[in-house]
Amino acid sequence: MELVVDVTEMQALADKARLEGERIALVPTMGALHQGHMSLVKLARERCDFLVVSIYVNPAQFAPEEDLDIYPRTLEKDEESCRGAGVDVIFAPEDKTMYPERYSTYVNVEGLSEVLCGASRPTHFRGVSTIVAKLFNIVKPHIAVFGQKDAQQAVVIKRMTADLNWDIEIAVAPILREEDGLAMSSRNRHLSAQERKGAVLLHQALSEAKALLGEGERSAEKLKKRMKEIISAKTLNRIDYISVVEADSLRDVSEIKGETLLALAVYAGETRLIDNMLIGADDLKSINEEGN
Repeated sequence: MELVVDVTEMQALADKARLEGERIALVPTMGALHQGHMSLVKLARERCDFLVVSIYVNPAQFAPEEDLDIYPRTLEKDEESCRGAGVDVIFAPEDKTMYPERYSTYVNVEGLSEVLCGASRPTHFRGVSTIVAKLFNIVKPHIAVFGQKDAQQAVVIKRMTADLNWDIEIAVAPILREEDGLAMSSRNRHLSAQERKGAVLLHQALSEAKALLGEGERSAEKLKKRMKEIISAKTLNRIDYISVVEADSLRDVSEIKGETLLALAVYAGETRLIDNMLIGADDLKSINEEGN
């Protein structure tokens, strides 16, 4: 496994792999790798010949008051994890490489970036889209793997990829959870014991909403109301949003009919956590059949 920090070197390795007929996969991360990340790496390893994991804490997706400075950075440990998972290259560039002096070019996916997390983090997805676009141009992947935990990010990247005519497959891997249901996240390590108890309520709220769907409830407002009641049971929890939206357009829905995303963003103490549950057409069919 190689650790590469230079853009030109990474592009040369990608060119070589493509010339040799190898299928390149990219797993973009900000490091502090956990089992959730490694499930993405595993999926990518199964579907490629040449696997690149990028590790870069991207400053462009953090607002000034957010946790850029304290975001965990564990490159040495991440290298061990990647080596054990059969990664071919870790691409870990520096800020001065990715955003040199007088940098002024950004990518914005309109209509999908301003809702959900984008409502309270207005520059976040511009930063995400920009860094992913840069990584696509540097690593030149045939397939890129993202996680369902960052559901809005996956929707934004799919749209950007289609709009810019990139011949790149975007794969989305399922959420990996702790035993108590909490979605795995690098930010979980910031939680105190009490905050951890409150954080578990995110998944409980989503599961309760799905159970209500199974009982025949289709009102988005009633589902949101119930999720809010559950999450608010812990006073340490502060809700950013609770949304029920179309899975592809991220538009709010009043009644659940087709593929739907139940999405949450909650502060457990000072730590912002996100979670979601995708209700697919097959889920609704199964729910309807069970209800009958």
